[in-house]
Amino acid sequence: MVQIPAKLVTLEEFLKLPETEPTSEYIDGRIIQKPMPQGEHSVIQTELAPAINLVVKSKQIARAFCELRCTYPAGSRSSSVYGGRSIVPDISVFLWGRIPRKENGGVANIFSIAPDWTIEILSPDQSQTKVTKNILHCLKHGTQMGWLIDPEEQSVFVYPPDQSPTFYDEPGTRLPMPEFAKDFNLTVEGLFGWLLE
Repeated sequence: MVQIPAKLVTLEEFLKLPETEPTSEYIDGRIIQKPMPQGEHSVIQTELAPAINLVVKSKQIARAFCELRCTYPAGSRSSSVYGGRSIVPDISVFLWGRIPRKENGGVANIFSIAPDWTIEILSPDQSQTKVTKNILHCLKHGTQMGWLIDPEEQSVFVYPPDQSPTFYDEPGTRLPMPEFAKDFNLTVEGLFGWLLE
């Protein structure tokens, strides 16, 4: 049996397509559908975004968004018409002054920039490699920190820019935050404790 590769599409073509459920992402010419979130994923996402906002949104430092599409090019070196990404991190955190706004001051619908902090929660059928590539792409475009949360292993990989990732799985360990969210205190145990509530 011969497998025919999926037809490549441009970023512009992808953005004209209707949204899918679960959502699809555009990665260098290919459309990849994310797996449907399941229980552990949903609990962590539902609890973590408001917990972040409680600390940073109230002071207008930053704001966390769930399932927000972030679209931006591959980079100046890429000449391919199939470059760029349109991804939907599980949680995207943007500094207050970088949040795209409409003329009336309201939050815009289109975010054409990388988040300042990108957080992905691994689903059982999701490729850790693909998710890691999205985090690394964000870091190349100005993201200050990336997290990859693995509920099955109860661990967190933290990706700072221009440094090796670090791994956290000891319950009492405080998780590192981007500088703008330094007042947000969360331990590994606290993060995965939401699964027991």
